[in-house]
Amino acid sequence: MPSVYLDNNATTPVAPEVAEAMWPYLHEEFGNASSVHEFGQRAREAVERARAQVAALINAQPAEIVFTSGGTESDNLAVLGAVEAARHRSIAGRKHVISTPIEHPAVLYAARMLERRQVDLTYLPMGRGGVVDLADVQRALRTETILISVMLANNEIGTLQPIAEIGRLARERHTVCHTDAVQAVGKVPVDVEKLGVDLLSLSAHKLYGPKGVGALYARKGTRLEPLMHGGHHERDRRPGTENVPGIVGLGAAAELAAQRLEEDTRRIAALRDRLQAGILERVEGVRVNGDAAHRQPNTLNVSFQGVKGEAVVMALDLEGVACSTGSACASGSVEPSHVLTAIGLSPDEARGSIRLSLGRYNTEADVEAALEAIPSVVKRLRALSPRYAHAGTD
Repeated sequence: MPSVYLDNNATTPVAPEVAEAMWPYLHEEFGNASSVHEFGQRAREAVERARAQVAALINAQPAEIVFTSGGTESDNLAVLGAVEAARHRSIAGRKHVISTPIEHPAVLYAARMLERRQVDLTYLPMGRGGVVDLADVQRALRTETILISVMLANNEIGTLQPIAEIGRLARERHTVCHTDAVQAVGKVPVDVEKLGVDLLSLSAHKLYGPKGVGALYARKGTRLEPLMHGGHHERDRRPGTENVPGIVGLGAAAELAAQRLEEDTRRIAALRDRLQAGILERVEGVRVNGDAAHRQPNTLNVSFQGVKGEAVVMALDLEGVACSTGSACASGSVEPSHVLTAIGLSPDEARGSIRLSLGRYNTEADVEAALEAIPSVVKRLRALSPRYAHAGTD
């Protein structure tokens, strides 16, 4: 049975153009980019070309791009590296960081580590739509605030945060501002100058590039303490021999994303809207999670009353439709989604949710196939749920 892939927020397929660009660097172009001979210099040229391609996608300077192993490392380098770099600054009282409870685990767990290092953390409150209130940011800011880390697009519900306004507040207080833009880059326009951020994380496999490579944008003058120590790679910010094939793939994916962004965004948003409307038309007891007005174009998170999201995901997989219950990084967790509970869903509502995330290669036929499968799956699972059957008789 042909499979319909609706889990593009977990990962995207590698674009053919990206695979083609990587191919030589998996074979004859095997040089170490730090070597001074011709093999190494060709590899160095490829790395720097990719650095310029990534920089162009987000309107940065090439020297501001630090290549990493992916979004998780980029987030950790931003959060831990910025705070560690500030440890010798003369600040009254304990250091203070502001974030949100709906961040990716890479940020949340880094924040917990900071708390163990005697750093104060403020988590901004979340409303039902999952959008930060700027008044809450203003109230949270202190003299000793050294970092604000708020994601640009949420990986589970797709909510877009007012990062440009948060960046302005951070600049007024001379506070470093980081945004996890892993789910945004390549899906919506991202311009570091307009956003006003100092640090921005991105990952190749979310924009049709290879897994295991990403980047951190670090604005010129932003101090970062490296997480690892070794060589002088990436201008002393991230040691280790560069993953040349992966970096080339990220660069090619970034260039392709820049070329296709407007077309992809418009087409994918229309598919997502059709999918949402079809589910609401054909299934009762459905709740759309997140803010409809501030949401990336490819993401739909819905809760089905009376069923478990995991059961829906497994049943849909048997019907040839691949989706998820939320973050791939939280797969296997018995706890309800921290994102959904933070925006006010009950544990049962959160456990009854699935995420449908579309991508460049999805078609209208994919949406129709999903709309054929979802109502029948939900109906069948509800028929097996005594709690739902009882609720229907109240």
